[in-house]
Amino acid sequence: MLNPFLDSALTVLWLLLPAYAASALATIPRGVGPKMDGGRLWRADGRPVLGPSKTWSGFLFGSLAAMPIGLLEAWLILLAPPNLQLVPRLGTTVAAAIPVVLILTFGAMTGDALGSFVKRRLGRASGARTVLLDQMPFVLVPIAVGLAAYPALFLGVFASLPGVFWLLVYTLGLHTVFNWIGFWAGLKKVPW
Repeated sequence: MLNPFLDSALTVLWLLLPAYAASALATIPRGVGPKMDGGRLWRADGRPVLGPSKTWSGFLFGSLAAMPIGLLEAWLILLAPPNLQLVPRLGTTVAAAIPVVLILTFGAMTGDALGSFVKRRLGRASGARTVLLDQMPFVLVPIAVGLAAYPALFLGVFASLPGVFWLLVYTLGLHTVFNWIGFWAGLKKVPW
């Protein structure tokens, strides 16, 4: 091991890579397909439930296309000799890692939709920049579910100040970078 601060940088990125990939890959369908909210309005405020940018094609594509990344991670760490395993195992076998990978990928897309739901309740239009709600829900939902389902794994990564620090650095930084790339590639309408 290197040192606790650098170890944490590596483990946070390793664990959340499938969630980050799901969020980035969800833009590839370009909003084509049925809207997740079916165009419905929320009764209490008359605003869209999620908005037009949340589609089932993006949700499913992001979730499913990112799964091989998590499964590859699970396989790679199993190949490493114990003294070189610098990151946590996602499972004792690749098959045992599938639930963790599902939590990370589908959890990321669920968190993204939840962020949109909250933004609509706050009166923010789809695509309107909303600091933290644009970046954090897609990682906080899989972390919350992971803490409940796999506490040893998720507490081992996030129950420290360095873990929280790297969570914020990666999430805010990578989200910004990938959104700008998606915007310039024509996959996103706005760069946030």
